[in-house]
Parts: sequence; C-alpha cells; structure tokens
Amino acid sequence: MLKNVTLAPDSSLAHEPRLYRIVAGRIEELIRDQAIGAGERLPPERKMATRLAVSRASLREALIALELRGVVDVRGGSGVYVSRIQPPRAELDEAGPGPFEVLAARRLVEAEVCASAARMASDSAIDAIRAAVVDMERQHDNYSSNEQLDRNFHLAIARATGNSAMVGAVDHLWKQRGRLWHKLKEHFQTEELRQATLLDHRRILDAIVARDPAGAHAAMRAHLERVTRTFSRG
Repeated sequence: MLKNVTLAPDSSLAHEPRLYRIVAGRIEELIRDQAIGAGERLPPERKMATRLAVSRASLREALIALELRGVVDVRGGSGVYVSRIQPPRAELDEAGPGPFEVLAARRLVEAEVCASAARMASDSAIDAIRAAVVDMERQHDNYSSNEQLDRNFHLAIARATGNSAMVGAVDHLWKQRGRLWHKLKEHFQTEELRQATLLDHRRILDAIVARDPAGAHAAMRAHLERVTRTFSRG
C-alpha cells in the first residue's frame, strides 16, 4: 500500500527546494518502505502521482532525476524499475528549475516574443528565421546538431524583435535546460517528434512572414504546449 503524502503546491521560490527533489525523496522512501528490490518495478506513474498528490509532470521530473543518479531505470512502454538502493540524500545533483518549469516560462515569454517578431521583423531577420528552419529540415536526423539548430531558430525569432532584452530572456531560458531536460527528451526523441517539431516551426515561420502577431503567438504557444504534452504522457 502506498502512503498518502501531502506536498506543497506545484511551485517553489528560488530559495526553496525544487518540488521534483522533494518528490524524488518521497519515491526513495517508497522504495525503502515497501522493500522494492533492484530489478523490481515501481507502481504505475499515474498511481504514484495520485498518492503523492503531485502532477504527472513533477513525478516525471523526479523519476528522471533519480534515473540520472542511477537509482531507477525508466523503460519506455514498460515502466520504472529500481536499479539500486541508495541511502537518503539531502540534494540531487541537478540545480535550477525542472524541465516543465522551463517549458511553462517559455510558453509565456516566447509566445509574446514571437508576436513581437511578427510585428517588427525586417526582411533580413525573416530570412534568418527561414534559414534556421531550412537547416533543421536538412539535418533533422542529427540529434546533436539538431539541438543547436533548434536554439538558433528560437534566438533568430527573438533577434527579429530588435529588442536585446528579449534576446537575453530567450537565451537565459534555453540555458536553464540542464541534464534533466536532456535526459527527459532522450526518452521521447523519435522521428515522429522531430517531424512534429519541424511542422510547428514552419507554422511559426509562416505566421511571422504573414505579419500576423496573433497567429505567431498562437503557433509558438501551440508548439510548446505540444512538447509539454509529449513529455507528460505515460
């Protein structure tokens, strides 16, 4: 039987422990209390999220953090398995916001940046955005270069606003994507996801070319909402 645990709301101030770290600690308690041995499967994510009173997103971040520490093994389509039992530990190695916190911030900031780009972009700025899209389409099967090209696309949109503060804000958000983000993306990095991303980028570009701020805002928000749904699904 899983223990009912009440946690703080799914948010934190900068000086407080990140929620996914707290959840990770609760999962380790569960492993010890229930004597779940190495190689054994943990309860389904939906059940754990309900019992711990947290969102699937926070649970997913916690499991990825534990996977990075070698505590669990997340197997797509199969479940989460215990790798080894570790003694309690105050902090996980990863600092900064979790992947879903970053995505939530990006939905707000980058959607507005995209709308501004649709209003302000020069022809040369639009050419730079278009070139970034073409580069991603040409190298869509190269994961390492694709990450950098994806960043180039989003920064090209920010530069199109003509506002250096917006460029700095977008750049800062991208630098928040740490080891948790990359490990999470690794689990969902499929050709289907890459193709969906390329289609999203084309829609964003089309709205900017059309000088349609509302359409650009909606296209960027839809793109980041789709990524969030993908990373949250069971």
